[in-house]
Amino acid sequence: MWPSVSFTGKDAQLYSRVSLSTRTKIFISLPGVILSAIGANTENAGGFLEGHARKCEMATPWPSPQRTISNEFPRVLVADDDPVARVILQHTLRTWGYEVVLAQDGAEAWEVLQQEGAPKLLIVDWDMPGLNGIELCRRVRACSTEFYRYILMITSRNDKRDIVCAMEMGADDHLPKPFEDSDLRARLVVASRILAAQDKLIHAREAFRERATRDALTGLWNRTQFFELFNAELDRARRNQSALGMLLLDLDRFKSINDTFGHPTGDFVLKELARRLRRNVRSYDFAGRFGGEEFVIALPGCDRHQLRNRAEAIRRLVNREPFRVGRRDISATVSIGAAVVHQDKRSAMDIVAAADLALYRAKNSGRNRTAFCERSWDEDIRASESLQDYCALCEPRHSAVCVVSAPKPMRASAKLGHSAPRERCSAAE
Repeated sequence: MWPSVSFTGKDAQLYSRVSLSTRTKIFISLPGVILSAIGANTENAGGFLEGHARKCEMATPWPSPQRTISNEFPRVLVADDDPVARVILQHTLRTWGYEVVLAQDGAEAWEVLQQEGAPKLLIVDWDMPGLNGIELCRRVRACSTEFYRYILMITSRNDKRDIVCAMEMGADDHLPKPFEDSDLRARLVVASRILAAQDKLIHAREAFRERATRDALTGLWNRTQFFELFNAELDRARRNQSALGMLLLDLDRFKSINDTFGHPTGDFVLKELARRLRRNVRSYDFAGRFGGEEFVIALPGCDRHQLRNRAEAIRRLVNREPFRVGRRDISATVSIGAAVVHQDKRSAMDIVAAADLALYRAKNSGRNRTAFCERSWDEDIRASESLQDYCALCEPRHSAVCVVSAPKPMRASAKLGHSAPRERCSAAE
């Protein structure tokens, strides 16, 4: 049996004013306390009840909630135009471990739901001025979100047709007034379990998406996802009439690293190279693993001059700092093929073909350098032609030429497994 609270003096006068109203009777229990109020003109009562609720230190007879599904309770949005009901619900829910967000009507509740991180569990009163509970349910269900919101409708309407109407408009459960807190708590347990299961499914979906779009070794975009992003960026460049650059990188003599130090060391070098690429591109650039020891980077808004600067910065970064594996420093270099697209209808594969030709030129010219391919885009690369034959078609008088930037020759004593000397990039050949 719940104990009750008696009031004296000014509190008794205020409480008697609350209970003289004749609209809707509310019986909701606080921990160890039963408060009875009748709700329309209760503005003053809200502050009164809130103050007394904070003073109630009586132990709740309910056992501590068991968090069997989730380590955290969902946040709860309470939408009710009755200030007494809001205060009592707020205190009760907080006692049970829920974080509560209050709204005094449906319109305010809708504004809360538009914010980032809005609650997924809603307790909504049916009868509210302006936007009522039914219309709020309809708006929530009409709004497309990646997660589901659970709605508990509380109302003094007990007609079965009203219950069916609430469910059809989007409510998940119905709780008639007046109600015991045991009824409320039972419904919240079910709602929390459903939302926790949803969170698990969303987490599993995101983990699956990560595995499907990321390279397992380096964490960069895999080839399929990279070109999906690149095609979208290519469409954006056409609409905005802007440039789009691509760099195709190859780790020089990577097979020698695997053969000399083993594949685990080779994997470490690939992961470290990917980390350096991520840290040295702009926030709106994106990098992917093209395959094996080859990587690809998209650089929106980069013209030929800017692309060369970015390529050379990356090349020097790799060449300057050896890869530290245990107590061993492993020197490595990269060759880079670059291509840039300007306001035309070429496809992503056309740009890849140009970057691949440039990469061939960079490696064939001695490695550890950047090359640009500016072949005429009216020509298609035929699969029957080798890169060497196709690259040889360029003539000095032709407007499409390869521009190669190369470092100074390295000292003969610099060998694999030792730090490479610092070098400076020479002017383009």
